[in-house]
Amino acid sequence: MAIAAVKTEQVAGDEARELSDSEVQAVLNREVAKRRDSAEAYTAGNRPELAQKELAELEVLQRYLPAALTEDELDQIVAEEVSKAAEQLGGEVTMRQMGQVIKAVNARTAGRAVGSVVAAKVKAALA
Repeated sequence: MAIAAVKTEQVAGDEARELSDSEVQAVLNREVAKRRDSAEAYTAGNRPELAQKELAELEVLQRYLPAALTEDELDQIVAEEVSKAAEQLGGEVTMRQMGQVIKAVNARTAGRAVGSVVAAKVKAALA
């Protein structure tokens, strides 16, 4: 399924193209997210055998991705980006700048952290 997703991405658009490593990584991250969501849905629907299948596929896909950041590493990156934003603004960072901070953190994490987790950590740091 992952190979099919990469091939589909290669031919998407006006003409076929070769994907860069970061684009392939983004496709694999989307596939991991699909598997995680499916496993949660199957677990909620009382279908543990299907959830287990999705989790097994998720583990295989994760072998091809960089290691995920730990909570402490992600907290440190968020703190650094909040302080950089404060320096640029010359004052306190508010919720108005949350999107800018999230964008900066996502650029540094490069697929090694889930977007919703990044957003939650930035929000908590700014609250």
